[in-house]
Amino acid sequence: MHRFLFHFFLLAGIILSVTPAQSQTNGRYIDVTGTAEIEIIPDKIHYIVEIKEYFKEEFETHAKPEEYRTKVSLSQIEQEFKQALMQAGIPEKAIRTQEIGNYWREPGKDFLISKQFDITLTSFDQINKIIENINTRGISNMHIGTLENKNLQAYKKKGQISALNAAREKAEYLVEATGNKLGNVIHIVENDADMSFLSSSPQRNIRVSDAFSYDEYRVIKKSYSLRVRFEIVEK
Repeated sequence: MHRFLFHFFLLAGIILSVTPAQSQTNGRYIDVTGTAEIEIIPDKIHYIVEIKEYFKEEFETHAKPEEYRTKVSLSQIEQEFKQALMQAGIPEKAIRTQEIGNYWREPGKDFLISKQFDITLTSFDQINKIIENINTRGISNMHIGTLENKNLQAYKKKGQISALNAAREKAEYLVEATGNKLGNVIHIVENDADMSFLSSSPQRNIRVSDAFSYDEYRVIKKSYSLRVRFEIVEK
């Protein structure tokens, strides 16, 4: 069962107006903003891995760049990489080629071809298994890409209801402080509807040694904000 957590924020900028011409009811209303944030455990993880040609001499103790001669081809690296994925229990259908090529090379050095894969996973434990099985010599980059959850619409509904409840709670105590009571909702407006804050950024590279020491990068964060106008009723 997916867990979620709501955080409510009281935002500044509350407007209390008593201009009769602007009101659709008795001329007295209050505008408030309610916000809810949800943390969602992803059920689909896109893990991005880039493989790249390299020279065997790079990993010899005293080898200098000018002595590099034995290039390991991309096809060999890819074959070993996919075998490692199979050993980690990753099916072929979960592996998608995202990009092939390389756009620059260092002066005086051979052109090294790279290939990037988008691997669709269902849990973070699978990444640990990948890391345990792959030969990192042919890996130039690994990072967590997009996180997804098939029930995002259900979470959105809960998030918006929570944002509305937060707005009502705020409006209620403010209006009661004036000696009045809160009336009906006049209108509701979404503020930057369905803002997403993915816990991991595609630009964030992760070293093999610390790939999963960051729990905060394992969730999807969704923020919902509603601006609500309530009628003010005299007691």
